[in-house]
Amino acid sequence: MRDSARALVEQAIGATVTASRPLSGGCVGEVYHLCLSDGRALVAKVGGPGSGLALEGAMLRHLADHGAPVPEVLHADDPLLLMTVLPSGDTLSARVQEHAAHVIAALHDTVGPHFGFTYDTVIGGLPQPNPKRERWVPFFRDHRLLFMAGEAARAGRLPSALHRRVETLAARLDDWLEEPDHPSLLHGDLWTGNVLAHDGRLSGLIDPAIYWGHAEVELAFTTLFGTFGDAFFNRYHDLRPIRPGFFEDRLEIYNLYPLLVHVRLFGGSYLGGVDRTLRRLGL
Repeated sequence: MRDSARALVEQAIGATVTASRPLSGGCVGEVYHLCLSDGRALVAKVGGPGSGLALEGAMLRHLADHGAPVPEVLHADDPLLLMTVLPSGDTLSARVQEHAAHVIAALHDTVGPHFGFTYDTVIGGLPQPNPKRERWVPFFRDHRLLFMAGEAARAGRLPSALHRRVETLAARLDDWLEEPDHPSLLHGDLWTGNVLAHDGRLSGLIDPAIYWGHAEVELAFTTLFGTFGDAFFNRYHDLRPIRPGFFEDRLEIYNLYPLLVHVRLFGGSYLGGVDRTLRRLGL
């Protein structure tokens, strides 16, 4: 850990850092596991102006307020985010996935007052606008699909022909998507690296991109990189029945959003997924 970062931690926490080691996952800054002179172990994220670490701390606290298993936030501003360490290291076994279904279903049972959120959030360090909207399909169309396609196109990573096809789909979303019974609280970025497991249970969720949306968009995302499978979905369905048509059509449409996030971040290797989804829909 750099001396300047060590000084930030010690000033914020009132204890000396006796040991540190880097951790993976530093999308917006450096991440460290710390041992302190008072015997505690903490996770520190070190950023700078505009890093979004203060926002990440606020999102974690919001999830904690609604019963989600997340690290306790001890300090949060853009230069430094300090959190407790959660037990981890296990794979997402069937047993873990069954427990995860209870955790995620409870999160989705948290009813929001509207779609969007009380403030804009980020996903993968990219802006995620959350204006208040009364209907889900227009929110997803304008502030997820079209917004991120526009960001990717402006960055020169989404070819104009593919961008136009996304716009064609956006104009027809009512042909496939449904309005939910209520806005649900979403973690927003449930890929494998953000789900911690220990001793056969989901021990924590990290790196959120929260908003109030349709639970199906979150369920879809868990399939994109193989986070959860049948054990999760069977138990989740018992708790919150998944409506017909989700696995056949809506899942792939919802996964266009995280695919476009990855196109914006990383470029061409994710274009094929966007193209295949649009082709399957006849676009």
